[in-house]
Amino acid sequence: MHKNIKVLLGIICIYVFTTGFTSFSNKPHDLYRVYLKGQSLGLIESKKELENYIDQEQQEIKKRYNVQKVYVPTDLDIVKETTFDKKVKSVEEIYEEIKDTSPFTISGYVVKIRGLDTVGEDGKKIKGKTQKIYVIEKKIFTNSIEKAVKSFIPEEDYKNYENDTQQEIEDVGKYIENIYIKNKITIKKDLIPVDKKIYQTEEELSQYLLFGTTEQQQKYTIQAGDTIQDVAFANKISTQEFLIANPELQNENSLLTPGQEVTLGLLKPQFSVVEQDRVVFKEEKNFSTETRYDNDKYVGWSEVIQAGIKGENKVTQVVYKVNGVVESRTPINTETLKEPVNEIIIKGGKQSLYYGYGSPLPYAGEWGWPATCASISSPFGWRWGSLHDGTDIAGCGYGSNIFAAQAGTVVFSGMKSGWYAGGYGDNGEYIIIDHHNGYYSMYAHLCPGCRSVKEGDYVEKGQPIGGMGMTGAATGVHLHFAIWYGYPYMGGTPLNAMQFY
Repeated sequence: MHKNIKVLLGIICIYVFTTGFTSFSNKPHDLYRVYLKGQSLGLIESKKELENYIDQEQQEIKKRYNVQKVYVPTDLDIVKETTFDKKVKSVEEIYEEIKDTSPFTISGYVVKIRGLDTVGEDGKKIKGKTQKIYVIEKKIFTNSIEKAVKSFIPEEDYKNYENDTQQEIEDVGKYIENIYIKNKITIKKDLIPVDKKIYQTEEELSQYLLFGTTEQQQKYTIQAGDTIQDVAFANKISTQEFLIANPELQNENSLLTPGQEVTLGLLKPQFSVVEQDRVVFKEEKNFSTETRYDNDKYVGWSEVIQAGIKGENKVTQVVYKVNGVVESRTPINTETLKEPVNEIIIKGGKQSLYYGYGSPLPYAGEWGWPATCASISSPFGWRWGSLHDGTDIAGCGYGSNIFAAQAGTVVFSGMKSGWYAGGYGDNGEYIIIDHHNGYYSMYAHLCPGCRSVKEGDYVEKGQPIGGMGMTGAATGVHLHFAIWYGYPYMGGTPLNAMQFY
């Protein structure tokens, strides 16, 4: 019995000695565990060997992007690990597992452009979104953004600003005070996955920065009689957009040749470039009209007994343009050079003929200017893919008088929002006048509480009806003045108000 126990113990000791000694005599060694998307793919002996193998195998990527080295995917981690485990995979096995799962990377630059904050209909701020742009070389972006910025500023003006060779304003003229991009832009060197859009040329990136796409823009073949203004308007773009898409044309008066192919690109800039100008100009100062009535004459009769003579002002403004479009005009100084002479007109006061709303027929003379200044900040026409259905007049100052452009009856005086209030946004406080001849005039973005007429009131041409402001969807103090044939936004047709002057 004891002999058998001794034999059994001996066998156990021999087993423990041979197996246990072998296990505990192995030393831990350094390997590298490979993780893809957080999941372990196994162990390899050398991190550098895997990196070199990937670089060697991806010759097609090197050729496509003209780079010297290809790197591991961004979601691949290679972590050093001290272990007793001897189950090691080859770099070839690991490569086969990742090559069709995650994109490899190359060295380049990540550009972040933060979108500008906006205000929602509820008045709350909406934070601008940030987009990423990937480029092989930093200079591709810097040169492209400069080229895109120059698209919105005349070449000579930009060159003089850049070289500090602008002429000082002696009498009238313009001086660029500053040019800057409103968006926050950062550039950082990093590894870029090759499944991203990576820009390799300035031409391609410049197109994206201006048009928001790298796709081929629509083309048009010039016909006999075409002008830049006509082609642009017919295709719902502004003349500025047309000229930017066709830089070989110098200005809107450039001649077009039948058979010439032009680009009809709808601008969608990926940034906001601000041009801050100091502008000095002379403008006419409107005269007032003094109306007297002769009750022996019927309504509709009129006679001018003293012709009005316009005066002249010298105006200094700070003008802000965003992507080439005037956003605001701030008056700095107004100097009166010549006082106006008022017009005196006698009208018939004998009430025998009425037309609609119980009001007399409107005076049939020319249309009067609706503001105290004549600076047009944004004309009638297409811009950014939508029709600007009026003429923006700015630079008169907050609360300055707004006048009825023609006699008629006030059919709306208040505030509305939504599609029926404006084709391009909220008109804020505004007034609509029916001139009883099919035409209506509209005066939008008036200052709060500045409206001095109500619905049903009959107004004379030149009568003050409100004050200039910036209510509604307005950037800067200005008047949105519009003339419609038919009721605005209710089947009416917007007309270019400037054709009436």
